[in-house]
Order: sequence, then structure tokens, then C-alpha cells
Amino acid sequence: MAIGLIIIGDEILSGRRVDKHFPKILEMLTERGLSLSWAEYVGDDPARITATLKRTFASDDIVFCTGGIGATPDDHTRQCAAAALGVPLVLHPEAREKIRERIADTAREAGAQVDFDTPDNLHRLKMGEFPQGAAIIPNPYNKIPGFSIRHPGQGAHHFAPGFPVMAWPMFAWVLDTYYADLFHRNPQLEQSVLVFEAMESTLTPLMEAIEAEFPLVKVFSLPHVGDANTRRHIDLGVKGEPIQSAAAFKKLLSGLDRLQAEYRPA
Repeated sequence: MAIGLIIIGDEILSGRRVDKHFPKILEMLTERGLSLSWAEYVGDDPARITATLKRTFASDDIVFCTGGIGATPDDHTRQCAAAALGVPLVLHPEAREKIRERIADTAREAGAQVDFDTPDNLHRLKMGEFPQGAAIIPNPYNKIPGFSIRHPGQGAHHFAPGFPVMAWPMFAWVLDTYYADLFHRNPQLEQSVLVFEAMESTLTPLMEAIEAEFPLVKVFSLPHVGDANTRRHIDLGVKGEPIQSAAAFKKLLSGLDRLQAEYRPA
């Protein structure tokens, strides 16, 4: 079961806003001993959103999706999720009550009499229209919920607004409520060194030998052209199951010594 992230919004692809979700989701997963397997950015194109969701709904992945669940003309995610599943949008009863609570709170804060039947307030209820069968995700910021869809298999999609102040606590709630049994289940150890003035082609046989000997370990090589502070180097390391990773790192260092490579801890 992999974990994926879908970030929806033209404003990210156009550069009008800088995406903050990707690094935060990585942080949240790492804190819980989990890792992100894939991520996609999608603009506000209903056909593309629907196609993306139809493909990912067919997986057993856990997918976090941000953006486009409001009720303005450029918000398409709720409708696209329903289309991808082949089910109607329906007003979720719990979402309806949460949205009405928010409407009442807003009226009270303004010192006004609440009227749930104004055109504006009736339109706000559209934010509680989710694909049939969805469950709500509580929103501690303004009570307007997101929603979750369980797959026929083990996976699920979890949808939250694009606003970080809302999405991040909502996704944290999802992780802690539904997936606590997965936390720190597969501990990982990562170690690396900076290898100076080396060619990747020279290091490749060593990397291949380590991966062949330690099947639960991945070797990574991240070249750096150098800058004012550091010479040209390769961030070379291993990550994976702790016992194998520790042994693989020792073998990596021994191999670098045989190659008479210059290196230091990363």
C-alpha cells in the first residue's frame, strides 16, 4: 500500500502560489514512520482531474488530495471525484450540519440574525455535496468538512481544501484516525557521504554490488555541480531496512576506500 499526493489548482502550475503541501506532507509522514511514494500536480481541468482520479481510485494506494472542493466555478474536485466513481453528488447530512453551524457562527460574530434560507447560505451547502458513500473529514479551522472515499480494495482517497491552515490538520486527523497501525511499521535507516570529484560511472559497479547483496536496501546517488561553498561532489548513500542498511553502508565505505575516493559524512 503506497501513499500518494494529488495537488489540484491552476494557481500552483501558473506560479501565482507556491506549493507548500508537498514538504509539509513529507514532514507529517516522516514523523509517523511513513513515506510518500508519488505526487502529482493537476490544473483546474475537469477532464484531467476526472481521469487522474479514475486511475488512482483503481489502486490500493492511500491518496491525499488538496484543492478544488469549494463551491465556486473553478472548483471541480467534488464533481470530478463523483464522475470518476460513477456515483452522484449528494448532500452529506453531517456536512450539512457542520456548514449550518458555520453559518450560524458567522451570523453571531456579525451580530446578525441567522437565516439559513438566503441564496448565499443555500449555495454554501454545496460544499457539503460529496460523492455518494463518502465520509467527512472534520475541519477544525472553520467546520466546513472535507471527505474520504474508501476504495473497493484497501486504499482510500482523502480530500481537503487547498488552504494549508485547513488541509494540514485535516490530513493529520486522517493519519492518526485511520492509519495509526501503520506508523513506524517499517523502520528505515538512511546514511550517506559526500564523495568529491568522482564520476558516477566509476561508482556504479559498487552501487550495483551493494543492491545485489542487500535486497532490502536502495542505493542513491545525487550529483552536485558545486557552488561557492562546496566542490563538485556526489551525495552517495543507502537507505532501507536498518540492519541491512547499516551493513550496506559499511560496505559502501570500504568500496570507496578501495577506490581511493575522497569523501566525508554528508
